[in-house]
Amino acid sequence: MARTAEANQRLREAQRAKILKSASKVFARKGKGATMADVAAEAEVSQGLAYRYFASKEVLFQALVEQALQTGPAGLQSFLEMPGTPGERLALLISHLVESRRERPELFQLLDQVQTAETTPNDLRELIRGRGRAFLDVMRQLIIEGQATGEITTGDPAQLVTAIAACLEGLTRLALSDPEQFKMHCPDAKILLRMLQPGADQQ
Repeated sequence: MARTAEANQRLREAQRAKILKSASKVFARKGKGATMADVAAEAEVSQGLAYRYFASKEVLFQALVEQALQTGPAGLQSFLEMPGTPGERLALLISHLVESRRERPELFQLLDQVQTAETTPNDLRELIRGRGRAFLDVMRQLIIEGQATGEITTGDPAQLVTAIAACLEGLTRLALSDPEQFKMHCPDAKILLRMLQPGADQQ
């Protein structure tokens, strides 16, 4: 029995998602030196099928970056506007950042590769940096509001943001250098949140 148009569409979407997921792993490991052959091998599909969905390596790479950047400033604003206290919203944001790295570490590795690669166009590099700054700005605002309510430890908000950001970046690097260690011991977000608990600067 022939597949319906809807079934064919679902199959195409599944194949595209599979190629993208495999490509994210390959590009995270090899950077822009990865080839379509590498991606096809990782996805266990033919190169012809990979090219059917993505006309070139550059098109595929661009799709990956766009996927990694899909949480833009508008989405981040929800952490400032959602119900709950500043401390509760900050906990949700940091939990989201940790879980994203746990579930899709290759996406963050890809962004790291793009930022450090000499061949990355300046506009793309700045787009990624802008996204990072947006995350940090939201985190800083929640820390300031949480300090006002007594939920967050005292101290320079910029320094607290830098400490959390360094931990998150370290998780990305660990996932790349030692995947098994990262998989087994990726910390719970609560560990990072302890750094922000009232009185943490006096412990």
